[in-house]
Amino acid sequence: MKRVLFIDRDGTLIVEPSTDYQVDSLEKLEFLPNVFGALKRICTNFSYELVIITNQDGLGTSSFPEETFWPAQNKMLKAFKNEGIVFDDVIIDRTFESDNQPTRKPGTALLQKYLSGKYDLANSFVLGDRISDIQLAKNLGTKGILIGDSSDQELKDTIALKTTSWLDIERFLSVQNRTFDIKRKTNETNISISLNLDGTGESQINTGIKFFDHMLEQIAKHGLVDLKIVTEGDLEVDEHHTIEDTAICLGQCFKAALASKIGIERYGFALPMDDCKAQTLLDFGGRSWIEWEVEFKREKIGDMPTEMFYHFFKSFSDGANCNLNIKASGTNEHHKIEAIFKSLAKAIKMAVKQDPDKMVLPSTKGML
Repeated sequence: MKRVLFIDRDGTLIVEPSTDYQVDSLEKLEFLPNVFGALKRICTNFSYELVIITNQDGLGTSSFPEETFWPAQNKMLKAFKNEGIVFDDVIIDRTFESDNQPTRKPGTALLQKYLSGKYDLANSFVLGDRISDIQLAKNLGTKGILIGDSSDQELKDTIALKTTSWLDIERFLSVQNRTFDIKRKTNETNISISLNLDGTGESQINTGIKFFDHMLEQIAKHGLVDLKIVTEGDLEVDEHHTIEDTAICLGQCFKAALASKIGIERYGFALPMDDCKAQTLLDFGGRSWIEWEVEFKREKIGDMPTEMFYHFFKSFSDGANCNLNIKASGTNEHHKIEAIFKSLAKAIKMAVKQDPDKMVLPSTKGML
């Protein structure tokens, strides 16, 4: 689902005149500091739709004629477009506050399409300089980013960030919501996965293959990611489709949750487990590749065929567009594969770690 930034205009994108509160001439058009650079980087690096939502008291009446509004409005939009910032929608309410209309912020009458269930409002934000913007956030089911020093104790839980700087907003959004949900249904499997890269290691996993569940739990616990997986597969045929399709979907979740990959470490781990030693080298560099130097002497471990271990990691690599180089040695087959899954988890933990103070792309190519 799509995430949205609902952005107020006056006092948020442009300076609101302190005398009549109307930007009704080109002379009054003044942009907030750093708004172009910060919003451009937000557009480039993060997957939000941008929507301007603004109250313009009495627009079209004698107190605020149309011809005094549109030159500044169009100039503002053109200035943003020249910087590569295009708003997906511009929503203007023309009523006066005294009219008490549901179309006026914090009312949501003009925002019904965003309440249709097609948008991820829980991970969206309303940006504005007034408490009415924060009330709108609460009414929409989003969080609010408040620009300025206003306050309201009743809405404190809705305010995710309070600042006077667009650079602070950019930094805040850069470390938000590295999550992804996927649902995939075929004739062979029905899969639902939820992933949070910045979790605490919680997991709820049910694939119908108990040993596979146990291995996937290692990814969550040792990778410090939250993971929910429900797979209904054609186990009456065999385990192949269940394991393969789960791996593909899990890889796709990692790829989507990493999004632009700005600020991540990118690479990641070797660890011992009793008699066994496992090494998993990982690169979320955008290309799928796997090297596999592991042998198993048993047909199954628990209820999982050992021939499917390689296939799981190959399918994960394809889904995530990552490199995997896996080696393991030892005598206990259970320890061997568990060490591999744990080393993968540790590699993931290292690779997805994000440094908010160094939000740069770990590549000389300019993209991953």
